[in-house]
Amino acid sequence: MQTPHRFEQLALLPYLGKWLVIASVIAALAGSASAFFLLALDHATHWRETHPWMIWLLPIAGFVVGLIYLYVGKPVDAGNNLLIDEIHDPKKVVPLRMVPLVLGGTLVSHLFGASVGREGTAVQMGGALADQLTYLLRLDRADRRVLLMAGMAAGFSSVFGTPLAGAVFGLEVLAIGRMRYDALFPCIVAGILADQVCLAWGVHHSVYAIGAIVPFGLWNVCAVVIAGVLFGLMGMLFATATHKLGALVKRHIAYAPLRPLLGGVVIAIAVVTLDAHAYIGLGIDGIVRSFQEPMQPWDFLGKLVFTVASLGTGFKGGEVTPLFYIGATLGNALAPLLHMPFAFMAGIGFVAVFAGAANTPIATTLMAMELFGAEIGPWAAIGCVTAYLFSGHSGIYQAQRVGHGKHRWHGRTMAED
Repeated sequence: MQTPHRFEQLALLPYLGKWLVIASVIAALAGSASAFFLLALDHATHWRETHPWMIWLLPIAGFVVGLIYLYVGKPVDAGNNLLIDEIHDPKKVVPLRMVPLVLGGTLVSHLFGASVGREGTAVQMGGALADQLTYLLRLDRADRRVLLMAGMAAGFSSVFGTPLAGAVFGLEVLAIGRMRYDALFPCIVAGILADQVCLAWGVHHSVYAIGAIVPFGLWNVCAVVIAGVLFGLMGMLFATATHKLGALVKRHIAYAPLRPLLGGVVIAIAVVTLDAHAYIGLGIDGIVRSFQEPMQPWDFLGKLVFTVASLGTGFKGGEVTPLFYIGATLGNALAPLLHMPFAFMAGIGFVAVFAGAANTPIATTLMAMELFGAEIGPWAAIGCVTAYLFSGHSGIYQAQRVGHGKHRWHGRTMAED
């Protein structure tokens, strides 16, 4: 351990001032972008729900977005994975076109009935907007990494209304088992302020009532661990199925715009034939109901199938809110089998499936506390860490690396300066 410099604390003052200003600018940009996105998303969702025939236009909408990405969006088509890759190995500033492309593509997906989320859009907008400061401030590689992490944190924080979870997400999502604490202060500032900026624009986030928290006892702990195992396996299934379907579609359909066109045809027919409108879009109503009443035991599977089909065939949007739906409804279904309150188990599933799929147990534990109250923290930690352990060493973000294995049999495989 190196001996700290005598005036180390004084040397920190310029660092704090610098990143306080930069993170505040990032927060203003990302928070405003998320606010516009969420307000537009509400309008798009309302229009689709009041005009269910819009689902038949999903193939055409997918083709148009695919065509736009083919001609002007190739440099940013990797989405979140592009941001993660640039943090690991900084090469080129993320093109600003990522912002309007992912914003428009996601709104189109929701307007016409694809089952996608919103976190990917907010994170990409936050990261791309933040990275433009690299030119203005002439930042070096190390500072650019921090800049991108703060942008991702700001986007996540503002879109979900979870500032602490967003800050940690920007640090934790990069590599399994490893976090960059040199970006902690900028990510905290960006996450907290971005949430406040989004709220200042009049955006209101969904409220979930968790109900009573179960007391600690042997069976209750075992029940959450059992559920956590299943949540982790579900997260792994979601990530694996999405990646495999995407690879299969790319292998057999060379022309990119045809992928969402054909995927849109299949999704539209399935939605109308099976009356599966509940499984498209964000699914916020279904998530809220999972905290209030028993759901159908197959709801989590329905959402999983339609989301994998949407993302795997090239529709734009995030994965996280569908994972919330899958987790909440799976927890709701497991509750009577484990003799647990369904609202409580829905809350654990809400965050734990995401923890397993994204390999972010700390961020999701904080998210549970921010959304449901601090008392659920220990239970969320048990569920999220168990899901994280049982979800394997891959996840929804293919650029995510393995810093340290989840257990001693895997070991450490990532080398990074």
